[in-house]
Amino acid sequence: MFLENNFNNAFPLHTVMTTCFFIKSSTIDISKYTIKDLVGSSGRLDVIVRCILAVLLKENEFEKDVQIWTFLDNYGTFIFNSEQLDYLNFPKNELLLADWFKKLIEGKNLENVENPLKSVRRTEKEIIEAINHFIELGYEAFTLSESGQDFFSCIEDIHTKKNLLFVVGNQTGDFIASEELLDLNLPSLSFGTGSYLASSIIRLIKLYLLR
Repeated sequence: MFLENNFNNAFPLHTVMTTCFFIKSSTIDISKYTIKDLVGSSGRLDVIVRCILAVLLKENEFEKDVQIWTFLDNYGTFIFNSEQLDYLNFPKNELLLADWFKKLIEGKNLENVENPLKSVRRTEKEIIEAINHFIELGYEAFTLSESGQDFFSCIEDIHTKKNLLFVVGNQTGDFIASEELLDLNLPSLSFGTGSYLASSIIRLIKLYLLR
C-alpha cells in the first residue's frame, strides 16, 4: 500500500486513466468487523466492495483504464487502479475482498508478495478536492442522481469525451444533495426514476460506455 501526498503520484507514469468512479461513505466502521456478518458489522463495507468489483471486473480480466476512489470518512481514501492490480491474485468475490480491504484499512503490514491489494494506493485527500483536481486534469465530471438528466439522451455527447469521472455518492444519498457538491455545478445524470444499487449503476455505465 502507498500513502500518497501528491495526486499526480496516484496515476501510473505511462497510462492516462480514462474512466474513474468516486464513491463516498461516512458509515464504514470496522471496529466490530466480522466476516460472518459483513453487512451488520462493518457500516456497510459490503456496498463499497460491490462497487469496487463492479468497476474493476469484466469477464476473465480487469477493465482497461479504470479507477475507483473510495472515500471513507473515518479511514481515508483508497484508490483501486485496474492498471496496477494483479488480476490473477485479486480477490474476486465480496467476502474475500472485504476481508483484505479491512486489513488494508487497518494499516497492517501487508507488503509481502501474497498481499493482493499491495498496489492499492492511499491518500488523505477528500472528495471535493479530488473532484476539482480531476476537472483541472481535463476530466468531464458527472454526478449520478435520480433527478438528473436522462443518461440515454446524453450518451452520444458523453461518448465524445476522452476522460470521464462519475461521482456515485454514498449509501444514503445525502452527499449528492450536499451544498458543497452542488456548488461545483456538475451535470447530473439519471437512469430513470427507479432506485438502483450503486454497483448496478456502475455496471450500466460500463455496459453503455465501455463496450
